[in-house]
Amino acid sequence: MRFMMIVKATIDSEAGVMPSQELIEAMQKYNEELVKAGVLLAADGLMPSSSGIRISYPEPGGKPKVVDGPFTEAKEMIAGYTLIEVKSREEAIAWAMRMPDPHGNGQGEIELRQVFEPDDLMDDPETLAKEAALRKQVEEQKKA
Repeated sequence: MRFMMIVKATIDSEAGVMPSQELIEAMQKYNEELVKAGVLLAADGLMPSSSGIRISYPEPGGKPKVVDGPFTEAKEMIAGYTLIEVKSREEAIAWAMRMPDPHGNGQGEIELRQVFEPDDLMDDPETLAKEAALRKQVEEQKKA
């Protein structure tokens, strides 16, 4: 089971305030623990929404609309994420509970969401085979 720990943005993270050295070290230690346990798939911080781009689809079948950031409502923004693969929901919660306060000042908030697996979304064997082939191709490209 894959889970994404979504780190919610704050006013400071949206303003581009960088984490302290102490927080960076705490997050590195946490990520090392995830790696040693064999559950870490990815972990990254995101730049503020001022450098972001939002693409929306305002009309069914219509042309997508592109809007440059910044976007409003920092509490709705994402400042980073950690993607893990674990055996259970409980294990995902346990790992999320171990993450240091992602902003280091008592404003941290993490949303934990399970990732759909292909067979959660589709049941057609041909479509599943195509999806498996694409995922295999991605893995091979990483190795190249």
